[in-house]
Amino acid sequence: MLVKELTSLGAPSGFEDAVRNFIKERATADEIYTDSMGNLICHKKGNGKKVMVAAHMDEVGLIITEITEKGFLKFSTLGGIETAVLCSKKVLIGENSVPGIICAKAIHLQKGDEVNSPLKLKDLCIDIGANDKESAEKLIQMGDYAVFDGVFTPFGNNLVKSKALDDRVGCAILLELMKEDYESDMYFTFTVQEEVGLRGAQVAAFNIKPDIALVVEGTTCSDVYGSKPHNQVTNLGGGAVMTAVDRAAISDKNYYDFIMKTAKEYDIKLQIKRTTMGGTDAGAIQRSGIGVKTAVLAVPCRYIHSPVSVMNFDDADCVYKLAKAVLKNIERSGL
Repeated sequence: MLVKELTSLGAPSGFEDAVRNFIKERATADEIYTDSMGNLICHKKGNGKKVMVAAHMDEVGLIITEITEKGFLKFSTLGGIETAVLCSKKVLIGENSVPGIICAKAIHLQKGDEVNSPLKLKDLCIDIGANDKESAEKLIQMGDYAVFDGVFTPFGNNLVKSKALDDRVGCAILLELMKEDYESDMYFTFTVQEEVGLRGAQVAAFNIKPDIALVVEGTTCSDVYGSKPHNQVTNLGGGAVMTAVDRAAISDKNYYDFIMKTAKEYDIKLQIKRTTMGGTDAGAIQRSGIGVKTAVLAVPCRYIHSPVSVMNFDDADCVYKLAKAVLKNIERSGL
């Protein structure tokens, strides 16, 4: 899988060009096109049901909103990022990957309530080493994006740490799935702006008008120190994750049962996401047109929406194998 190559690209919501171009060069389909929103659709023609398989290209990031007189950069977030994880993190800004560090007032300069108060976004800025506004503007302009400088690094037992595993691992899986032959009329869809409200998927589904959709994601994994077992949403190494319900969608019951049956038949590890929080492109796809039967398969990832997340390649392989089995047999599923 091309996870390393995909995570190395900077592409937050609204700036997905690098990932889209990378995927387009490697896609294997009968028809490949980009819609007006920026979604990349790869159509493999078939004679069965119209099936949309989706993964989002965008990652969480930042957007530059101000350049101060002293050359520091103020910013807002693109997607849900907890302010607590930002301070002192390295970022890369714009298409030229200008390096910067997110900074705040040093602890030994803080006074009174500042010491014990959590940092707010307005307290942070990015230092790019500029002497003043004029020198900063030679490198950066308002509206440039920034992404975390989280290098892909294998470690532990088949684990990897990297930025943007949510959802570049899904994109990598779709590229592998696209190599297979299917009876169904397949639309492998790489969506934009998922992290800011499932916007690309809404447009893509409206145009494709699928009968069935499968969303492939990177999802929350909280099996970490201090987390009690009943609070652990998913477990690293536990296999593929299927979502029954979240804030955006409820999986079709018959589709859900079919995936469960397929996992057992093919002896593929499958765990059920143990929370109803969050949402995926399934929420937008499900409500499009006259309604679409949807399901979500995901790779559990620790620390998503942060400068570095962690996944197990065995889990990604389980998602790939299960998604392939489901898609190969969907014409006989009764859905």
